Amino acid sequence: MSRPTDVRVTGAELWFLPVTTRMPLKFGAETLTSVTCARVRLRVIGRDGRAGAGWGETPLSVQWVWPSNQPYAQRHEALKLFTSGLTRAWANWGDWGHPLELGHDFNEFFLPRLREDFNAGRLGADGVPTTNNPAPNSTSLGLPWLAALVCNSAFDLALHDAFGVMHHVPTYTTYHEGFLNRDLGDFLEPASDRSRDVIFRGRYPAEFLRSQRQDRLPAWHLVGGLDPLVASELKGDEPQDGHPVLLSDWIHRDGLQCLKIKLRGTDSTWDYDRIVAVDTLGASLGVEALSADFNCTVREPEYVCAILDRLRRDAPGTFARLLYVEQPFPYELAEHPIPVQAVSVRKPLFLDESAHDWKVIRHGRDLGWTGVALKTCKTQSGALLSACWAAAHGLQLMVQDLTNPMLAQVPHALLAAHLPTLRGVETNAMQFYPAASEPEAAVHPGLYRRRHGRIELSSVRGAGFGYRVSEMRRALGTVAVSFGG
Repeated sequence: MSRPTDVRVTGAELWFLPVTTRMPLKFGAETLTSVTCARVRLRVIGRDGRAGAGWGETPLSVQWVWPSNQPYAQRHEALKLFTSGLTRAWANWGDWGHPLELGHDFNEFFLPRLREDFNAGRLGADGVPTTNNPAPNSTSLGLPWLAALVCNSAFDLALHDAFGVMHHVPTYTTYHEGFLNRDLGDFLEPASDRSRDVIFRGRYPAEFLRSQRQDRLPAWHLVGGLDPLVASELKGDEPQDGHPVLLSDWIHRDGLQCLKIKLRGTDSTWDYDRIVAVDTLGASLGVEALSADFNCTVREPEYVCAILDRLRRDAPGTFARLLYVEQPFPYELAEHPIPVQAVSVRKPLFLDESAHDWKVIRHGRDLGWTGVALKTCKTQSGALLSACWAAAHGLQLMVQDLTNPMLAQVPHALLAAHLPTLRGVETNAMQFYPAASEPEAAVHPGLYRRRHGRIELSSVRGAGFGYRVSEMRRALGTVAVSFGG
């Protein structure tokens, strides 16, 4: 089956944009001080011969996608090499369809093989197989699946944008039977326990989206493990760039009401004290909601349960404001199938790093997880399908940040604006590298500065994702890789 609205990719371009943080951001055992963003432009053609182009971007966040004791520089270079190889793969892919269909098929059938080839030294940076001459691409490191998804997400996002641009409509108005060849029954399967009467055949993503997007979203501020809370914690080397450093100053300036607290997961006393200290300060200034992020470092549910029980007993106000707990346990559920009902009966428990796709979310639900933190950096296609499966099975939704600067912030915010999230969206790029997004912020000021505890999307309008790239004075520099016409 095909539709006259179908497209196929004809070319791809890739840029690497380096960004340095103003403050360090701790991820588990590692600390982020810089990141490379992959920016992609995909060109497409329609069945009627019309052409269009779209943009996608994602931070290649080494510490998040690839936690390891292996050298940062090697992992970073491997991410860039794999992303470069994807450029040819997308440019040479001749299938027709809707972006959701093409994105799903690429993730399911092509990306696993490309990752396998890369890790075996059979895929060069130009995307050409090198069976006879293994490529010098640090393949002995073993690129994880999460890293492969993040590298691929910029291309997938660009395809969704290009589709809307070519048809002169916002991308989110295309997720229904008028544009799609396949319904959700072709992508998703219900849970096997039949605890809910879930049917996907004959249904489309539009059914699970808001009928009208929200243009003002509550914004979650990230309290990193290294962030100073009070003046006595300042070291004297903090940036003097006009942006806040202390948590109290952030709350005052941005009117914050929601705080996400990064924890260690290996020191229960520190974690408990950190939650209480952040809440004591926040609640005195009007903060209403907290979340706790253990960054996948916890090995036993009892660790989290003990902290929650102590909060409920000794700090009941803090316990009440804690809306959910985020991904305390290791990334790969198949390797670490930990039953987590003991945690989720105390507080909603959200998959994040583990939520690669709807199949993993199904496994997580069987283990007792009750929510899903969605990210566009795992591809727009995957995020939409995961949202549909999760919502159909009664799981709660959030949209979490990858400290998305520049263009990456736009589809990130749009996903949250179109989904019934638990509360708003996490957005923290303005904390760690606000200057990086100045060209984009000139067009979308409400997206890159939180006011009254919210971000504002009203400037995001027009076809595709509504980037309005032509109005941005962004110097991309030399293209890193380009294929196709």
